[in-house]
Amino acid sequence: MTAAVLTVSDSAARGEREDLSGPATAELLRQHGFEVEFQRVVADEQGEIEDALSQLAEQVQLVVTTGGTGIAERDVTPEATRVVCTKLIEGIPEKMRAAGLAKTPYAILSRGLCGVRGRTLILNLPGSPKGAVDSLQAVVDILPHAVELLAGKTGHGESTP
Repeated sequence: MTAAVLTVSDSAARGEREDLSGPATAELLRQHGFEVEFQRVVADEQGEIEDALSQLAEQVQLVVTTGGTGIAERDVTPEATRVVCTKLIEGIPEKMRAAGLAKTPYAILSRGLCGVRGRTLILNLPGSPKGAVDSLQAVVDILPHAVELLAGKTGHGESTP
């Protein structure tokens, strides 16, 4: 299973802040059997996020973003994700927010999405290292099954070429 981690952060993109969420997310994915082939940082610019998501979705089976999921003016990761995806999977972010609510009432402010582009799953996580890891931990066990379904392995003994 191949993956990419895209950090969305103005300050990290400018080199003013070290990206901690991306590496923490990549490590958790590796622990769960994903081969993290790319780690990138982009600014909170919808066009840049859309371009990065589109490019990465052509190269890996799972793209995980960190950052840009809140309610601040520059938080546009969900909007970019919505543009590039053909289907949204509401249950995955619902489960992440529910798990987050057990730890902080602010989890409900996350607007992260999960969707499909081609045969790639795209998942938005919060920008803080703890929020990203906790959110991913809540759903990481179901991601391999979702990736398999997108690869055509439906469990019916047939695969889509």
